Amino acid sequence: MKEAVKTSDKNCIKEDENVKDVDYDTFLSSAGEFGLYQWLLFVSMLPFYIFGAFTYFGQMFMTEAAPNHWCWVPELENLTVEERRTIAIPLDENDRYGYSHCQTYVANWSEVLITGQKPNNSWPVAACANGWEFNKTEIPYPTISSEMGWVCERSSYQASAQSFFFVGSIIGGFIIGWIADRFGRLPAATCANMIACVAGIGSTYSTNFIQFTVCRFFVGMGYDNCMMMTYLLVLEYVAPKYRTLFANLPFAIFFTLGLTILPWISLACGHWKSIGLATSVPLAISLLTPFVMPESPRWLLTKGRVEDTINKVLSISRVNKKPIPPRLVEQFRTTATKNTDTSSKSVIQMLKSPLLRKMFFCICVEYMCVMIIFDVSARSVGQLELDFFLSFTLVSLTELPSLLIVAFALDYTGRKWLMIGSTIVCFAFCLLTAFISDGLISVLCAVIVRFTINIACNASMQWAAELLPTPVRGSGSSFIHICGYVATVISPFIAYLDVVAYYLPLTICACIGVLAVLLAFNLPETVNQDLPQTFEDTENLIKKQPFWDLPCINKEINDTGECYVNNSFELN
Repeated sequence: MKEAVKTSDKNCIKEDENVKDVDYDTFLSSAGEFGLYQWLLFVSMLPFYIFGAFTYFGQMFMTEAAPNHWCWVPELENLTVEERRTIAIPLDENDRYGYSHCQTYVANWSEVLITGQKPNNSWPVAACANGWEFNKTEIPYPTISSEMGWVCERSSYQASAQSFFFVGSIIGGFIIGWIADRFGRLPAATCANMIACVAGIGSTYSTNFIQFTVCRFFVGMGYDNCMMMTYLLVLEYVAPKYRTLFANLPFAIFFTLGLTILPWISLACGHWKSIGLATSVPLAISLLTPFVMPESPRWLLTKGRVEDTINKVLSISRVNKKPIPPRLVEQFRTTATKNTDTSSKSVIQMLKSPLLRKMFFCICVEYMCVMIIFDVSARSVGQLELDFFLSFTLVSLTELPSLLIVAFALDYTGRKWLMIGSTIVCFAFCLLTAFISDGLISVLCAVIVRFTINIACNASMQWAAELLPTPVRGSGSSFIHICGYVATVISPFIAYLDVVAYYLPLTICACIGVLAVLLAFNLPETVNQDLPQTFEDTENLIKKQPFWDLPCINKEINDTGECYVNNSFELN
């Protein structure tokens, strides 16, 4: 077996020499880079991404209250909706609907009905004492907010419940991340999904705000890791050449599918409790995960389980019908046995290195920025003057083209420049959306905001995973996502600022986008690089790259001016 090596000749003349060391990526590539096995892994991702969409956004459809609501007056129940509202509700010129949502006139309604009196500004007003009526053309089914009156002085309950969901995600990120690096990606994925499943079912039995919030806290513990653990597993199973495609294409298709069907599932369910069950019970399928998906060979290798790693890769070669030469197997066994470090590693140890500490800080804050923008843009859909369910579907459809761009363009543009470019466009349209009142045009601008922030989110997600060394990839990725959860604890309240000024949420997002761009300049490019196995590998990756790195121009020339040719194998 022979391999091409680097040469300083500008024509990249190929030189052969006997290979002695065979790393994991080389061994994995020899089993078939893009075959039947990889397609089976691709399909197996479907339920996990749909579960991720259900877990994240299901609560929105359970709690969203129609913004067009007014006080319920029992004495007027025999009148039409328009008559009740005209007689009992004070006008409010500052409200977009033209009347008060939280106050009603105080009057002897029996006398008003008999005498036919008309309301006037001299009548006293009071807060709603008997609950509210909601415009059923906006949200046509009972939500927990409409049933329990989470409006007016209790309108912050929705944001508070969502914030506790993300607090749960912070706790769950530490726990599931530790499980992923200690016991494997599969146990972590199963555990995350089952926590979300049980707590999601429990939330449908809630009878007050405290019970609902506690249940959603535990649902949050499972969120993100319910799909991220399988994302990491596939990332570690795919050779560098196709890593970007396989990391993003399942997300593009399956996560988009989950998002776009969720509004219509909610409408079909017709009640917030049914929505809770419909988005939670299917997560129990995750119990089958160990019987359907294989454990990551790369994780097995970090635990010193060289033979198990070899057997996994040989299984890939059998399914792909691409036999691995026995000599190559022996060379990998020798290399892995010699180089594998089974000592326990942690994110804290990684932070002892100044280079890795700076890199990790930039990744964490970068991800916090894009997640705030993503979450606020999603929660601002209700402010757009168009049907809530249709708006959510149209905005969610941007996931597919944006992720397809990530899947097919990320290796050409590089992680850094795609991230920077998409965030700059997002910044511009955040400002436009904030100050445009026309319903259709504002939706189109919101679609562009969501489209570009989707690109930024998914580029940064893969970028972060590729920068972290294998021993801490699970816990490190979880910690980065925990930082995202910390950011999204406050994002519901940023979206809630529309009650102060309608332009505030997206204006704040635009400012956060500027910070995200500045941070991206401090991170190294990882396009076409092997996943780092050790802390030293990541340090070398940081050191060897110039500040201005353009993969589409310099994809064959490294920073020292040396050329590389693709690795190839020849049987002697």
